[in-house]
Amino acid sequence: MQTKLPLESVYLEIRDSTDGWNAIRDMVVRGAPAIAIAGALSLAVEVFNLDNLSGSPSEAASFLQNKLEYLVSSRPTAVNLADAATKLKEVISKAAATTAEAKGVFQAYIEAAEGMLEDDVASNKAIGSYGASFIQNQTQKHKLSVLTHCNTGSLATAGYGTALGVIRALHSGGSLERAYCTETRPFNQGSRLTAFELVHEKIPATLIADSAVAALMKAGRVDAVVVGADRVASNGDTANKIGTYSVALCAKFHNVPFYVAAPVTSVDLALSSGQDIVIEERSPKELLNARGGLGEQVAASGISVWNPAFDVTPANLISGVITEKGVITKTSADDAFDIKAFVQKTA
Repeated sequence: MQTKLPLESVYLEIRDSTDGWNAIRDMVVRGAPAIAIAGALSLAVEVFNLDNLSGSPSEAASFLQNKLEYLVSSRPTAVNLADAATKLKEVISKAAATTAEAKGVFQAYIEAAEGMLEDDVASNKAIGSYGASFIQNQTQKHKLSVLTHCNTGSLATAGYGTALGVIRALHSGGSLERAYCTETRPFNQGSRLTAFELVHEKIPATLIADSAVAALMKAGRVDAVVVGADRVASNGDTANKIGTYSVALCAKFHNVPFYVAAPVTSVDLALSSGQDIVIEERSPKELLNARGGLGEQVAASGISVWNPAFDVTPANLISGVITEKGVITKTSADDAFDIKAFVQKTA
């Protein structure tokens, strides 16, 4: 494998698909785009390190396809990994039909997985550019203060970021007054990761408690909200980190535009609405113990816990979906998204 981007060194530490599954499941790697890239590259590393590359092309294809299915089972809500697996299976099948050796199938897979790493960065930068321009045009303000939830930057993608990529683009264009990031309990992706990225990029930023969102908006200090997505249904309903729905409700009440920033790979046209999205539940320890489950127990022993990792924001609370192909807006006739038409038009 060739080292093409700095973040690839992170994924190379994941030795094989089993390590990849554990890293994704345990949220060592998290963020829908990063999950897809880490899953694909973990298998590429395993294949690259195989001592025995003998066997038929069909046997190599079967090996890779079974491994991909195993990886997809690690996180059910984020659709990007399943989408990447589907595309990689097509590459595998084509290689198996056109090459005489197993080695050729493995090499085709490695090249395709590495290509996904580069494509994700390019996709994120396009999302940032489209999003920054669109939000500026909609708000008609020279300087904007933008709120985001969870982590959607370089640590959740192959690089640059989706929602945080929009904030980065606004900042680099001189149009960002301030970024606000929520702590994002219980796993604290906002305070641990987003805050780190904002400070590292020298972007003017303020960390707030999840419960302070409504007060911040009431004070008139938020011009727009931009969040990421783990899955977008065909009607625009969006699954994202738990607490996103609450932020959207606050934004609606305070007339603050609420945008979702995600690559087209996060769109699942097979789902008619968010009601069909599988919501993963996390370990009770994330709530019972300090530091998102890593520290000592602080809650009373014996208390029951409900800890969904995601919630679904209805499309009627979303102002637009920012993708690498452009911004999906609602049709004026019925104030609804036509996600399928947009995807087909830009395919």
